Amino acid sequence: MNPSEMARKIGEGLLSFPVTHFRQDLTFDETPYREHLSWLLQYKPAGLFAAGGTGEFFSLALGEYGEIVKAAVDETAGRVPVLAGCGYGTAIAKEFAKSAEDAGADGILLLPPYLVNSEPAGLAAHVEAVCASTGLGVIVYNRDNAVMDDVTLAELCDRCPNLIGFKDGYGDIELMTRIYARLGDRLTYVGGLPTAETFALPYLEMGVTTYSSAIFNFLPQFAQDFYAAVRRRDHEKVYAGLREFVLPYIGIRNRRKGYAVSIVKAGLNAIGRPAGPVRPPLVDLSQADLDELTKLIGSRN
Repeated sequence: MNPSEMARKIGEGLLSFPVTHFRQDLTFDETPYREHLSWLLQYKPAGLFAAGGTGEFFSLALGEYGEIVKAAVDETAGRVPVLAGCGYGTAIAKEFAKSAEDAGADGILLLPPYLVNSEPAGLAAHVEAVCASTGLGVIVYNRDNAVMDDVTLAELCDRCPNLIGFKDGYGDIELMTRIYARLGDRLTYVGGLPTAETFALPYLEMGVTTYSSAIFNFLPQFAQDFYAAVRRRDHEKVYAGLREFVLPYIGIRNRRKGYAVSIVKAGLNAIGRPAGPVRPPLVDLSQADLDELTKLIGSRN
């Protein structure tokens, strides 16, 4: 799938960011991972992001990363685009991009570089180097120490034809408006604020037609119904979903650092489809928080 085709497809629907399944000894567990992907595909996501943030990319070695991406590519069998997480310093990010390409991925999601803050020119050089290292379509993730202004992004788009997407996890409304006003449909825009459902309706007005749903992992039908309500601008249904599930879910998620990932695996435990523990430095939900989450999820069934 060429970068332009991939960008068009992922902009048409809800995006799945599956967890990565681990055994109790924290090694990758491929069979239940593939079973999970097969289950999610029944609910027709527009794209699947293997080994992304929800998939604990930050904890993966390069070799097992390739195994995870290949497992996702093999399981999806061309039914949806598969994109892979990518990050760290420039040299290592290029290695991850090559591994994703070798595994058959259709694109990469470029997470912020490791640790350091930089000037716009330095950040642009990092993104450009990764884009130049691969024929895959690249989506840049705007968040944390990798926040890009509209001028820098426009210059990168001129130099990098395979830079096809912009995922916003920063939440500056003026900046997002400037970017969309300047670049229009040159990019596919993805909502990436946690939890994305909270921001989906206002972001739609700024050209952000899709978002990554962690909730899709354990309540895929709810996630798709919510997304459909967003796209038809059904305010009543959107706010009902926020009040009844999303905001209480966020209340649990915000109790401890790292719960943004841990709570997703806990959600799978709650529905009887466990994905194993999270890897350090994350911690799993406390039993009390898991019990509360299980009750909340049960209210949707």
